[in-house]
Amino acid sequence: MSKSLNQNTVIASAAVLVVFLAAWEWLPGLAKIPPFILPPPSRVWTEFLRMSANERLWYHSMITSLEVVVGFLLGSLLGVVIGFVLGMAPRAEMVLSPYILALQIAPKVAFAPLFVMWFGYTVYPKILVAVLIVFFPVMVNVLTAVRTVDPDMVNLVRSFSATRWQTFRMIEYPASLAPLFSGLRIAATLAVIGVVVGELVGGNLGLGYLLTFGEGQGNTAMVFVTIILLTIIGIIAYAAIVLAERRVLHYMPKAQHATV
Repeated sequence: MSKSLNQNTVIASAAVLVVFLAAWEWLPGLAKIPPFILPPPSRVWTEFLRMSANERLWYHSMITSLEVVVGFLLGSLLGVVIGFVLGMAPRAEMVLSPYILALQIAPKVAFAPLFVMWFGYTVYPKILVAVLIVFFPVMVNVLTAVRTVDPDMVNLVRSFSATRWQTFRMIEYPASLAPLFSGLRIAATLAVIGVVVGELVGGNLGLGYLLTFGEGQGNTAMVFVTIILLTIIGIIAYAAIVLAERRVLHYMPKAQHATV
């Protein structure tokens, strides 16, 4: 029954995509919308082939993908460490939380030009913007999970003379895994946004650079190709986290963690 339901869902999703592409192909022509305003999928595909041959499209895609991975890993690691530290040290949380909140409220796009001024047209501004955007959802989820650990469980292991490290390893760390992966799913998509912002502001490589180049040339099809590739990168990143979550949290009911 479940397998049949999944197959029907896939078929329905594919049908929606086919209808969408068909409407995109034919409706602009019927509405007399010029191709330079809204290019049909056939023209976007032709531009994709041209970019693959002449614009080093795969090289730029690889650069953006690597920046996304590095920014995601660094931002997530920072969020996990600070989330656990603040969760286990309430006094430190009280002292630092106003500054962390201020950093989150500050618009991340505004940091991109500053990073370019500091580090030039290198990979560092893109990665740093991604780290800033990724950090907060991971940190908040971990911090919330540690805060809401069942105190009875903590008291139980302490009654057996468990050390602080043993309490963390046996109670707090396992309890934080599901919220952590929830934050990582959000962070995976935000990492793409962070990198693209950095590339738009100060990039000479990557898909964000091609996006700016296509806009400057008035090449709408090129812009669409770049947007689609960025979306695919985000989907792959999200799916990778979901697969990892299913492996790590295989012992939990599916309702408690993500499904694709």
